[in-house]
Amino acid sequence: MATPQPTRRQLLRWTGAGALAGVAAPWLSGCAGAPEDDTSTGGSGASGGGGGDLTVYWNAGHTYAAYEQVIAEFEEEHGVSVSLQKYQWDDLRTRLLSDLASGNPPDVVEEPGGWLQEFAISGDALSLQEFVDADGEEMGFPDDWQPLTIPRNSHEGDVYGIQLHLTCNMLLYNRAMLDAAGVPVPATWDDFLDAATLLTGDGVHGVALNQDPAYSWPWLLQNGVRYYDPDSGDLLVPRDKAVEALQFQADLVHRHQVAPVPTPGTDYSGPQKLLSAGRAAMILTGPWDLAPIAQTSPDLDLGIAPALSNDVQATLQAGTSVFIPAKAKNPDLAWDFVKRITALEVEKAATEEARMLMPRLSWAEDPMVRGDEQLAAFAGGFEYAVDTSEELRLTGRSGEVTELFKTLYQDVVMNDSEAATAVDAFLTEAAKVLES
Repeated sequence: MATPQPTRRQLLRWTGAGALAGVAAPWLSGCAGAPEDDTSTGGSGASGGGGGDLTVYWNAGHTYAAYEQVIAEFEEEHGVSVSLQKYQWDDLRTRLLSDLASGNPPDVVEEPGGWLQEFAISGDALSLQEFVDADGEEMGFPDDWQPLTIPRNSHEGDVYGIQLHLTCNMLLYNRAMLDAAGVPVPATWDDFLDAATLLTGDGVHGVALNQDPAYSWPWLLQNGVRYYDPDSGDLLVPRDKAVEALQFQADLVHRHQVAPVPTPGTDYSGPQKLLSAGRAAMILTGPWDLAPIAQTSPDLDLGIAPALSNDVQATLQAGTSVFIPAKAKNPDLAWDFVKRITALEVEKAATEEARMLMPRLSWAEDPMVRGDEQLAAFAGGFEYAVDTSEELRLTGRSGEVTELFKTLYQDVVMNDSEAATAVDAFLTEAAKVLES
């Protein structure tokens, strides 16, 4: 996982668009994976920040005991109350946009990869550069972070966020099912379809797909698809490859019938639950599902395979960051919270508890990580993991385009709409957004 590092000055003062060219980073919802259907708020339940307390918007699947310990220590030391408000990603974005519009945002926000630069461009995210200049060396930033995470959280040379998690999607499978059927671990799309077909039957599907459109991106990337070309202004390039990748996923459900129709909603744990229950043999997911699988089906002989290949071998790079809104009521308190929640010991505790991968270089070198077969398998995916929206984010329209892509994915994969027609509709509407 180690990568040659630029100098500290380069990392902290990288310029916006140039810094992002060719650098992999997380994308919206890539680290989705809340194991619970929790869309409620924690703490006081009130919107936005205020008073001497600290309001934090967080993903419902990331409320780890390690983070609860940080909050308890933070509250005791500062004599404040932390209102941790928990949402699924769609609900978090809706709430955040409303609060930003009203001028009453929270103090700290976890974002799924893809929002940060959008909000930096709009002026809704606070530059953290002064904080980083003062405290970066003490906290190991940026020297101890994977270099690719710095430009992903920066805009026009200033740091706006700190990477919290760094992950990717891989192929998880029930080893006993594949062995019993005499099915080799698939390496290509053709292998995968053959395996899924042989494994389907007797109440078991060969694969379970996710309702979250981010999970479609490994297939698109493996078919050589680029989300956005800033030179031409085109999306889903080349179009025919995008159509083919989306149609392949739809055909797994509706033509080959080796996968159930994904269930609409905001809970991303459906495929994991099917794998754990022995009703699906394979899923594509990230390390966030490792702990739920171990807890609900400890006897499952879980295999983790490298990402598939078609035109190329590739997978989606995912991960979350934390940032402070520009109008946060308590930015100094918020920064101290950010430093604590991203500390190395907290990363290690969260990994031990929830199997989540982290962005620090020293985390990757820790014996706990290096000696863990499952974590090492995911870490191997970083070699070919791709950030899909690095160019799109700089348009300031990535959120709106991603909403349109969600409709495209669900129309094709869930509703069995013809992929070519749906892609053309997406391209037409997305072009209007980019031109507005």
